[in-house]
Amino acid sequence: MAAGREIMEGKRTDSNDENDIDSDEEEEPDFNDPEDFVDDITDEELLADLWRSKPKSTDGIDSVVVVDNVPSVGPDRLEKLQNVLHKLFSKFGKIVNEHYPMEDGKTKGYIFLEYSSPLHAQEAVKMTNGYKLDKQHTFCVNLFSDFEKYENIPAKWETPQPKPYVDPGNLRYFLLDKECRDQFSVIYDAGEKTAIFLNSVEPILLEERARWTETYVRWSPQGTYLATFHQKGIALWGGEKFSQIMKFSHPGVQLLDFSPCEKYMVSFSPLQDNLEDPQAIIIWDIRTGEKKRGFHCETQGTWPIFKWNFDGSYFARIGQDAISVYETPSFGLLDKKSIKVIDVRDFSWSPTDNVMANWVPEMENVPARVSLIEIPSRKELCAKNLFNVASCKMQWQKNGDYLCVKVDRYSKAKRMEDKDQMKYSGTYFNFEIFRLREKQIPVDKIEVKEIVYAFAWEPTGHKFAFIHGESPRISVSFYAIRPGGKVDLLKVLEKRTANHLFWSPNGQFIVLAGLRSMNGILEFVDTQDMTVMTQTEHFMATDVEWDPTGRYVASAVSWWGHKVDNAYWIWNFQGNLLYKKPMERFCQLLWRPRPASLLKDKQIKEIRKNFKKFAQQFEIEDISKKQSASKELLEKRRQLMDEYKQFCRDRTEEFEQLRDRRIELRDGVETDELDSHEDNMEEEVIEFLVEVQEIIVEE
Repeated sequence: MAAGREIMEGKRTDSNDENDIDSDEEEEPDFNDPEDFVDDITDEELLADLWRSKPKSTDGIDSVVVVDNVPSVGPDRLEKLQNVLHKLFSKFGKIVNEHYPMEDGKTKGYIFLEYSSPLHAQEAVKMTNGYKLDKQHTFCVNLFSDFEKYENIPAKWETPQPKPYVDPGNLRYFLLDKECRDQFSVIYDAGEKTAIFLNSVEPILLEERARWTETYVRWSPQGTYLATFHQKGIALWGGEKFSQIMKFSHPGVQLLDFSPCEKYMVSFSPLQDNLEDPQAIIIWDIRTGEKKRGFHCETQGTWPIFKWNFDGSYFARIGQDAISVYETPSFGLLDKKSIKVIDVRDFSWSPTDNVMANWVPEMENVPARVSLIEIPSRKELCAKNLFNVASCKMQWQKNGDYLCVKVDRYSKAKRMEDKDQMKYSGTYFNFEIFRLREKQIPVDKIEVKEIVYAFAWEPTGHKFAFIHGESPRISVSFYAIRPGGKVDLLKVLEKRTANHLFWSPNGQFIVLAGLRSMNGILEFVDTQDMTVMTQTEHFMATDVEWDPTGRYVASAVSWWGHKVDNAYWIWNFQGNLLYKKPMERFCQLLWRPRPASLLKDKQIKEIRKNFKKFAQQFEIEDISKKQSASKELLEKRRQLMDEYKQFCRDRTEEFEQLRDRRIELRDGVETDELDSHEDNMEEEVIEFLVEVQEIIVEE
């Protein structure tokens, strides 16, 4: 049995237990009695039993699984053991044959199970490998066909040769810019060209390449890497020259996601998947390029299928009536089992804490429920029951202080007479605000009788805004959460043309945007005193995005959304247009993210307190830059004038050189002198009588 464990342990590193099975509530039998154990058999005896029990090629070897670390029992307890194991493994399919090898009247510690289908066998391996039956028995489950593969493993270990280290350079050089200018990527010419610009008075081109990506690009969360998509996989680029840092082979890749810590990357390719080796979703180690784990794409949902916690130590996905939480760097299921949540519809991590929010719909007489769960303890911190719920949508505030659950509810409900069903008419909306920094996590409720189109938290403050109403009476309401939990209405901006909300990354300023069908109406609002700074328009704009510092906003008309007037415009935070850049078949603009500031809260408060002192220094620098810019402008104009004068001299010289040729073509007539004579002739005035009138004047 020792050899069997060694073989199984070698396989367990590649196991794919996406969702652990839910343990039964009934008491499991205790198999820890010392009398039930036998001495470990030799390797030769184990292999002999394996090969004697090997099915024939016609028996469907891929449908047979081997379960190791099974309790060793005698005839008196064999039936009970068989019932327990049959109940466990029959969850994954029909078992057509079971074999319990015996020696000296006791089981040997491993069994063979044959399923009716190879798919069921693979599912059993995936779900039960590593399953803990009791304190001393943890299953190692493999397909029988895997033993042939492990038999050919070389007996002598050869140490892998390390790859030579290649210095990628300073991957965060962009943070050293003295003027704190941001970079952004642009895809244009229908995706044929990709360029990186430095935001300035006029954007400065840093890098441009043809066919750099086949679809689109993505920046990593802290801006270290630029990811490009290719038919064969993903490539990451970085450094001052944007050299290739790493490439990942995943043919047909369509989507990707990064962990917040930038250690791992998740790629998705629905075409590259097989039953034995999951390839649809792959998690990679960014630094080494190693594949950490693969997953099947078993459920259809919105991307990302896996959601990361705030520091990349956990990631999770929705399973069948469960949420599967995995931990890094082992990439195994947390505590070897999923969190059982019947009919869970969605979940979301807190952006700052290991807290997970999820919601489940109503079922018969059971209300809908929103709950907050702490990870890894799985402790339920708070729960809220909801009635007449159509759907829910969860949104965290950036600092993790608040969670808003937008609830779509049926306004009226009555039970139908002929059927035991509920009939609803009309809907209304409300927000459930969870205050996570207070004891027992109190919940506030705000009801809205109109349709809600968009909701957005202020990233670093205590305000939120939402768009509601029906055209042409669309309004934007602003609320603030006061100390003690009081939710106050600050302002309602009525009769607005907006369907999207874009807060500045530093809060206070917000852009109300009417994109696409609303013709690109933009409204810049200062929420400190609720003043509208600018009302403007970028006709048919499809996208709006703030830069990481909150100083600039980019609006764009993407060729992917609109086939004409493709361009991007850059505004300052007050809504003043700084720059227009029309581009042929412009597709995408993405600002390069920045990592979190290294300054502590105390230092930031000190800077804000002494802001006037710093402002004077910045004003002096701005004046100096303007003067420098004026000198550069004058020099540029002088250069253009010199080029024009030189052009005139060159053309005059060329005209003189062709003089003889012109005389020859005009039969010896010197036309230049005629033209010159006509130019020098004095103007002749000709007078002639037009009409004569006689007028008699009486004295």
